[in-house]
Amino acid sequence: MKNILLFALLLMIAFSCNTNKVASSKDLSLAQPGDTITISSDKTEYDIIIIEPGFNTWLQTIAKPEGYYTQQYLENKNVMYVSAWNNRALQPQRYNPNLYELQIDYQSNIDYGYDVNYKLYNYFVYFQNRYKQNLLGGRIPPN
Repeated sequence: MKNILLFALLLMIAFSCNTNKVASSKDLSLAQPGDTITISSDKTEYDIIIIEPGFNTWLQTIAKPEGYYTQQYLENKNVMYVSAWNNRALQPQRYNPNLYELQIDYQSNIDYGYDVNYKLYNYFVYFQNRYKQNLLGGRIPPN
């Protein structure tokens, strides 16, 4: 709960302060009041809170279903995504500081569980598609 709660707070601050986003009518139709996802597990002490209009709907309708990826795959991807995210957060003159306001504390030696890794990975996919960002270079995952 320690690191993920901090990450959730950072995400909430980062995305609540963004004023440069231009929402399309498609984005507005997906947004719902209170579009917040809280992930917690009895097995782990970690929670993640994602506050992003449209993400919950996207996760339920477009994202690959739970179980599609292995936990190891999700962990490997999350390590790479977090590294790229943190790199961009440290370079506000090069990358939009409204998108990458704060760093994410994700440690590869901690087992956050499947649910946390699944939703974090899918948030990175959603983020890249919605804001036309390419965190890892190459092809942006379609969903």
